[in-house]
Amino acid sequence: MSPARSDFGPELRRKRHESAMSLAQLAAEVYISKSYLSKIERGLATPTGRIARSLDARLRAKGELAALLAPGPAEGRSGELPSSAPMDAVSWSFHLHDDGEGDFTSLGPVTSPTGRAPAVVAHSAIPLGAHEDAAVEAALPVFQNLFHEYRRLGQFSGPAVVLPLSTAATATLRGLGRGAPLAHRGAALRLAARFAEYTGWMWQEAGDDRAARCWTDQAATLAEAVGDQELVAYALLRRAELALYQDDSLATVALARAAGTRARGRRIRALAAQREAQGHALLGDEDACRRALDRGADLTNESWPQADGDPALGGTHLPDLTAFVTAWCMRELGRPEAAVTLLDTGQDAIAPHAARARARHGARLALALVDAGEIERACAVAESVARDVVTTDSATVRTDVRQLRSALTSRSRHAAARDVLPVIAASLSGNPVPHAPGGSGV
Repeated sequence: MSPARSDFGPELRRKRHESAMSLAQLAAEVYISKSYLSKIERGLATPTGRIARSLDARLRAKGELAALLAPGPAEGRSGELPSSAPMDAVSWSFHLHDDGEGDFTSLGPVTSPTGRAPAVVAHSAIPLGAHEDAAVEAALPVFQNLFHEYRRLGQFSGPAVVLPLSTAATATLRGLGRGAPLAHRGAALRLAARFAEYTGWMWQEAGDDRAARCWTDQAATLAEAVGDQELVAYALLRRAELALYQDDSLATVALARAAGTRARGRRIRALAAQREAQGHALLGDEDACRRALDRGADLTNESWPQADGDPALGGTHLPDLTAFVTAWCMRELGRPEAAVTLLDTGQDAIAPHAARARARHGARLALALVDAGEIERACAVAESVARDVVTTDSATVRTDVRQLRSALTSRSRHAAARDVLPVIAASLSGNPVPHAPGGSGV
């Protein structure tokens, strides 16, 4: 949470008086207590970013209040991808222990995360020689199918299951690319870049932003080498997403704009506009947010061709990404009822196997429901989300679930909230999730 500047409280009080609202009225509008709002105005409490944005929206401050939350340190706000060590210089190892457990380790010396000495340490040190044209041509469709299957696997499994597979596929394709005839070298390296980008996403889901940045940078390097400018632009979007989850609104906007400028295809430009809108929502600038959402919607409504054989960039498991992002923005801007309306109809359209997408969608719906005062429904959704979080081991969804725990803790006078809080606590610790008393049990 960013600290509030010393003038946040007095400015909040001034704008509240200008709006002729009492402490009780404004507190009720943003679902906090009157005493807590009074502490914020007196500088005795620092609001969360969401509360500051909600206050901004209710007082029609056009982002001026939200801007008084001092932003955290930014990284890469210029829209340039930082340089990183070549993939060949990075240590990747697999440790197999005597008890049968394994540790897959990256970015550092060969040490076990558990602190135990490994019984077997396996390095990727088998040299890949030259390959016949026909052999590479036959192998590429296999790896394309693997990419789709690994993405599917990542929807109902945790990063620990997917990362060893996607890492090995990336390394193999890079080797194929180096030894392939010129006719197929670009295709092999372009597919390696896709695997590298997905591996970066899985590291983010595992909660390791450093590894996520490294793999994203390597994906951009591979893409640049074969002229895949759309993936280079998408790498900037991935960096924008990392900034978004770090609550760095300025970096989110800057990186998203850089991605939109660099991209040529409509899909990446649409995704860039949506990410920019989320950054503006964090800043509390509703006008700029809506303009970016409109740009994204216009681009999404147009059809876009997909290059033959290239997997789609970006998520594909949320059936209506535009509605999801819009709802995300509305909730951050203090309009939870609008967010609930947008999210309410989307859950049933998510594929049954897509637990990760379902958890992401459900967490945002539960947060919006809490903000809108629909505690019973929020708790019912939260129990389902808690189970999906344990299944997928998603660090990004857990970020939302922590917000949900905090929001429901402040409403623990409701029996449903008291019942579901132990379920949420279990999911955040990775333990088996009990059924909430009176819950759905699903």
